[in-house]
Amino acid sequence: MRIGELARRTGVSERSLRYYEKQGLLVAERTPGGHREYPEAAVDRVIRIQELFAAGLCSSKIAQLLPCMRDTDGRPSAIATPRLVADLSAERERIDRMIADLVRSRDTLDEVIDTARGR
Repeated sequence: MRIGELARRTGVSERSLRYYEKQGLLVAERTPGGHREYPEAAVDRVIRIQELFAAGLCSSKIAQLLPCMRDTDGRPSAIATPRLVADLSAERERIDRMIADLVRSRDTLDEVIDTARGR
């Protein structure tokens, strides 16, 4: 499929898809006319990339992680290295800290709202 169709099917801009390709996250063949052609599996790959970005991972971490993921179901394969596991564990701890900070902020807002409502 061409880049425009992949963009429509995934809701990701063509610019982002070109960025993913530049970062080595996504691979496209080229037609004789120079157009990008993506396999059907690219849809699952782009969705997975979006999920990993949403989880707060940077493109270099995603590039390390993607070879350990099966695109069709998104589940991990068994090829993760101990270094990658350590890096991902650190990312998970960072996300846990962010979640804790957000919960504290929400609790503070709840207290302000309750006080303002006279509770």
